Amino acid sequence: MPADLNDYFKNRGGDKKPSGGGNIGGGGGGRKPPEVPEFMKDFGKKTWIIYLIIGLIALFVMAKPFVVINSGEVGIKSTTGKFNTEPLAPGFHLFLPFVQQVRVVDTKVRSINYTSNAQHNMSNIRDSGVMNASTITALDKRGLLISIDITIQYRLRSQTAPQTIATYGYAWEEKIINPIVRDVVRAVTGSYKAEELPVKRNEIATAIRAGIEEQIDAKAGNPVELTTVNLREIILPPKIVEQIERVQIAKQEGDRVQLEVLRAKQEAEKIAALAQGQADARIIQAKGQANAIKIEADAKAYENTEIGKSLTTEMLTLKQIEVQGKFNDALRTNTNAQIFLTPGGSTPNIWVDSKSRQQKISAEQ
Repeated sequence: MPADLNDYFKNRGGDKKPSGGGNIGGGGGGRKPPEVPEFMKDFGKKTWIIYLIIGLIALFVMAKPFVVINSGEVGIKSTTGKFNTEPLAPGFHLFLPFVQQVRVVDTKVRSINYTSNAQHNMSNIRDSGVMNASTITALDKRGLLISIDITIQYRLRSQTAPQTIATYGYAWEEKIINPIVRDVVRAVTGSYKAEELPVKRNEIATAIRAGIEEQIDAKAGNPVELTTVNLREIILPPKIVEQIERVQIAKQEGDRVQLEVLRAKQEAEKIAALAQGQADARIIQAKGQANAIKIEADAKAYENTEIGKSLTTEMLTLKQIEVQGKFNDALRTNTNAQIFLTPGGSTPNIWVDSKSRQQKISAEQ
């Protein structure tokens, strides 16, 4: 408050009349006016300090001389337009407004999709880390036009980010990644014929990755780390596609014929093996029977040999007498018996048939 507030309160007090009806200022016996608090006496002198503090706070809020950097980001500080070589790590950082400036850049993995149905748009990559770019057109070994859809994933190296931004600016992807990818893809596919591309897809993808990685690493300051290269689609001219389809159909037909021939051959080998097995079984069986007959014959021969060794003249004479006795007995019993003599034999073989004559008589009648 102003210093003359005291006079104001005194004047206000002098005009008041006491409850008893007497004038305070007149001379006799009025109440003493209230004292002003001590802190209010010098208030007018300190007002400018409060205004200064409020102004500084407002200036601090408007200038925002601080920045918070999240994980996966780095800060690029510039002082009067000159970039500092050391990046700002994630955390809280202060800087001088109007003299220094801090730009936050993303160091997480980012992607560029080169596709035939997309429009080139860099705003996407700043917001989401993914950019859609137009497909890469190239000429094959014979000059035929082909298109390649490919996805590249990479990240900005945090330690060299200030130098990268100072050299290439904040549109560094358009100046580093995009030109290199297109040049390498065209160079690699230009060394193959169009019909070879689908067959040698893995070989081509490996060559593209090696070429991109080599050219990025050759950049001063090693600005970017390449993470993945995905060759998604190879778009060939319609005539080449038809030719490849005809070749594939012919190949499939040839494979089918070869498979049928192989199956027939296997079936024939199976039948031959079965027949050979049956023949071998019969041979083994015949050999077994022959061996059995031979063993039996050898046993019979051995038996006959042993029997022959046991035959003597006296035994043969005895056998003759026994047979002669049986012959005589047969003649006594059957007078119609027919006698057959074995030529050269000492003992006759006898066949007795009493009905032979009767059958002969019946036949004649």
